[in-house]
Amino acid sequence: MISQQTIQQILSRIDIVEIVGGFVRLKKRGVNYLGLCPFHNEKTPSFTVSPTKEIYKCFGCGKSGNSISFLMEHEKYSYVEALRWLAEKYNVQIEETEVSPEVKAQQLTADSLYIINSFARKYFSERLFNSDEGRDIGLSYLKERGFREEIIEKFQLGYCLQERDAFSKEAIQSQYNLELLVKTGLTVLRDERPVDNYRGRIIFPIHNQSGKILGFGARIIGKNDKAPKYINTPENEIYVKSKILYGSYFARQAIDKNDECLLVEGYTDVISLHQAGIENVVASGGTSLTPDQLRLIKKYTNNLTILYDGDAAGVKAAMRGLDLALEESLNVQLVLFPDKEDPDSYVNKVGPTRFREFVDKHKKDFVLFQLEVLLQESGNDSAKKAAAVNTIAETIAKINKPEDFSRRQDYIRQTSEILKIDEGGFINLVNKFVREKISKQESGKGFDFTPPSPDPQLETPAADDDVLTLLKTDELHERAIVRCLIEFGLKDWNENQRVADYILEEFIDQQFIEDGTLSSLVEVYKEWYKKGFEPTEKNFLYSEHRQLSLAVVSLLDFPYELSHRWKETYEIIVPSKEDNYQKEIESTSIYLKIRKIKKMIEENQKDLNKPDSPIDYKIAIETHQALKQMEIELLRAAGTVIFK
Repeated sequence: MISQQTIQQILSRIDIVEIVGGFVRLKKRGVNYLGLCPFHNEKTPSFTVSPTKEIYKCFGCGKSGNSISFLMEHEKYSYVEALRWLAEKYNVQIEETEVSPEVKAQQLTADSLYIINSFARKYFSERLFNSDEGRDIGLSYLKERGFREEIIEKFQLGYCLQERDAFSKEAIQSQYNLELLVKTGLTVLRDERPVDNYRGRIIFPIHNQSGKILGFGARIIGKNDKAPKYINTPENEIYVKSKILYGSYFARQAIDKNDECLLVEGYTDVISLHQAGIENVVASGGTSLTPDQLRLIKKYTNNLTILYDGDAAGVKAAMRGLDLALEESLNVQLVLFPDKEDPDSYVNKVGPTRFREFVDKHKKDFVLFQLEVLLQESGNDSAKKAAAVNTIAETIAKINKPEDFSRRQDYIRQTSEILKIDEGGFINLVNKFVREKISKQESGKGFDFTPPSPDPQLETPAADDDVLTLLKTDELHERAIVRCLIEFGLKDWNENQRVADYILEEFIDQQFIEDGTLSSLVEVYKEWYKKGFEPTEKNFLYSEHRQLSLAVVSLLDFPYELSHRWKETYEIIVPSKEDNYQKEIESTSIYLKIRKIKKMIEENQKDLNKPDSPIDYKIAIETHQALKQMEIELLRAAGTVIFK
């Protein structure tokens, strides 16, 4: 874990305009910056960045957040990955919290493997472009395959010389550890001597989500019946094949933008499609899809389209991982290419436009395609057809999340029609498989019936402003007082109190805040404050709990900002919010109290209308009079006699 001291160092250096401006072209507009939103297509800029509040908001699609959440949303980083990206950008040395010697050793090994892989990537790229053998064999092969130099450089392709130990010798001379070189798979030991493992091969670096090299794929050039066509990095501390999709680093933004991920088998399929301008594509490396790979896809989109060869092997490969994809609630479609064609050959044959048209025209729903294949295989054999019915029922039973209920029912209806079987009976069959799955889970080792208790910091964030206008007025006043607590809590209220002391005593301890999200936010503030930790906007804004951060962003929204020309044009000094914070808190406090008193009057009115006894009626009358007197005094203090 990254230490709190490191996190504070990173946060102190963050410049949201600089960070967001690295991805979005921003223009200064008054005190803020404006640009085209990177999260939806727009022609008129509505994406606003506030350097003073350190937040952004798109007034078109409603996306909002801070520097870290921008990186998480735009680059699909985790919170820790975003912090590491910022640490690297601002040259902050990362300190880890105390960990066990085993974990520390593992982290050091992982860091060393990344460094070696980076060295190897540069070495192989340099040999491809700057050595006679690399140009004559490696580069000429890639150009024969139709790859242009700019795409070769983009994917950082390389070449390993045929010499027995050229790479290993240079790596050892550069002080890289032989044991770790072997662990990366770049070097193997033959008769106790280091030998290059990828001799005479094209090198495909495999990147993680932040662009670091996890490992390599190495393709042989020419024919060699004794050698495998591809060699891949062996599994180690950083290279875990089941968690990797080739090309995801280059495809992540295109997948997000297109709301669709194209899945192919090979490295060259990915590179050819990128060269053709089709960038929302990743490769599984020809292996069965794993839950980790599917979750990686789901970070970007719920729509997965699988592009495989049209031969029997391609069909079989496409079927693998189907059930897992359905369990992850992915909408899966399949495109099979004409026989002896794959995405690489087909896009080079017909071009980008016709390729896209073919994909759009030939998409098949995965579940219905599986049914089609099963029926073709069963023919007129009733036993095989019965097995097909069971198989497809078991597949549909995998769609078991509550939000996917209507989707499962739709599959049941369509399948029943195709199979010409009773829909009610088929529903029972599907439910049987659902029950069997639940039974296996319950009897499995360590199955836990107890749902996790909700984290008060992870409540649903406050609604957008458009929605808030439809909510109770009470919530608007509650939001206002909580915003005052976040913004001005550490300022002086009087000689003896801070604003936080006043608000916590007046409102929080008296349970004036009823909204669940706001109440959770205040409880976190209260806990920090009582422990002597001084909560600031920044502490909340950059919290690792995304919902907590988003809730604060919504409170600190900036629909209006004072123009910097006001003073210059009119020569009038306009007091800032910081100058008037006490008046703002007093006003907010009064209106919140009035709302609560009016609510108490309404509740008391029910007792007046239907008293249980004369004594209850008398108490209700006295309560009503006391509440009305309090309301009158508050209205006078507010300087108004009308309040809705």
